[in-house]
Amino acid sequence: MKKLDLIFLFLRVFTGGMMFYYHGFAKITAGSDRWDRLGSRLSELIGLDFLSIPLGFMASFSESIAAFFIMIGLFIRPSSFLLIFTMLVATLSNVLKKGIDGSELSLIYLFLFTLIFVKGKDRFSFRV
Repeated sequence: MKKLDLIFLFLRVFTGGMMFYYHGFAKITAGSDRWDRLGSRLSELIGLDFLSIPLGFMASFSESIAAFFIMIGLFIRPSSFLLIFTMLVATLSNVLKKGIDGSELSLIYLFLFTLIFVKGKDRFSFRV
């Protein structure tokens, strides 16, 4: 059982850390112009263009703050739920624009955050 706990710890820290460092931090600090571009992916799909900045902020929030929470082991299920939704939107958007070939990274993140969601808290996470 201890090996499995260490595997999930590594999965959580690595996946959350990679999302935060390579995707989240730059997006959350970029501001409303970047949020508008990010949110337009979903707002165009649903036909509500006026929601592009709030939706972009939510994507930036999930890729930064929620990923950081997963990395440190806090609010794991709610944070991974936000990231699952974000990765679903990213995958759908990429498939519609580029086909399946352009969506492998978002699919991998989707799978990893789904695993983290199903597992929930591990032995090394905070008990809140």
